[in-house]
Amino acid sequence: MSVITIKSHIRNYDVTFVDYHVISSLLEKYSQRIFVIDHNVWRLYASDLFHEFTYEKVIVLPIHEEGKSLETVQDLYNRLIQYAAKRNMTMISIGGGILQDITGFVASTLYRGINWIFLPTTLLAQADSCIGSKTSLNYKSYKNLIGTFYPPSSVYICPQFLFTQEDSDFFSGLGEVVKLHMMGGNEKVTEILDLLPKIVKKDSLALFTAVRNSLLIKSDYIADDEFDTGKRNLLNFGHCFGHAIESTSEFEIPHGQAVVMGMWLANIAAQNRGILSEERNEFIAQNLLLPTIAITPEEKFLNTQKIIEAMKKDKKRTGEDLVIIMMKDNYEFTKLNDVQESEVIAALNEFKKNFMGLQKKVQ
Repeated sequence: MSVITIKSHIRNYDVTFVDYHVISSLLEKYSQRIFVIDHNVWRLYASDLFHEFTYEKVIVLPIHEEGKSLETVQDLYNRLIQYAAKRNMTMISIGGGILQDITGFVASTLYRGINWIFLPTTLLAQADSCIGSKTSLNYKSYKNLIGTFYPPSSVYICPQFLFTQEDSDFFSGLGEVVKLHMMGGNEKVTEILDLLPKIVKKDSLALFTAVRNSLLIKSDYIADDEFDTGKRNLLNFGHCFGHAIESTSEFEIPHGQAVVMGMWLANIAAQNRGILSEERNEFIAQNLLLPTIAITPEEKFLNTQKIIEAMKKDKKRTGEDLVIIMMKDNYEFTKLNDVQESEVIAALNEFKKNFMGLQKKVQ
């Protein structure tokens, strides 16, 4: 088994790559365990992986973006406190990033913190969100406004879960994989370019390599900035536009896909600023971003004024101007706090023209 140890000011924890068949025996060691499982994962694996679980200690949770709320958290509190165990309770979450956010928030606040194990089942959760300690909830129209820092005690990654993931969700995770490899520099960009064709075919070794590389790259960014006050901010590359696109599409465009579009938009803005060359921008767009987009956004989802209004709600914004993480030619990243609405408008207009043009070439 491959193991990555993640350093944390709260507690260090291991990310262990495991085979599907050893999951049940691994989880047996946790006493007073209660499972919280994504309903889609339960549907797929109830008669196989979960057939030995004690069903009265299983909570199957419907998962959707609108459910990442305080109301869902309260419902989970009510269900968990019915069990006799208190602070010696171990909650084992099995699912994707939304389940991680909900259960991580619950684990960090119930009885001031309970033991929490996480088994990510989506590419996005395995390659990105499972490390870093963040939990996030939406509040009204504000995305990820409420949250805590609380790492799992352990993370177990089984790449075989990805074989049953829907393509739209799989490509959403692939967007974050591509982002992290770009943030790893030129060598990692070369690696992901070689891996992409195999990843799309869900080749086991390619998936393991891509996920492990992604986690190692991310761990470098969070090692000295776990609480997101400096360097870790740069991991929001693509998210400034991406979160806005998610919101304006009412989450019909999933997170990772919105981030891919967000990276493309950020690169256009960077080129317009003169910090990214046209050649590098076009290379990335054609070879990394376009092959990772599995959804063609409807025109109404790219409404300029709605996107600007959504970007104004970005919690990273500290002044009157907008905030965007931009990439430079050498794969270094910078956070700009002085972005004007006119720059956003120009980037959106260029994206619409370029994206549709490149799609026609592919077709």
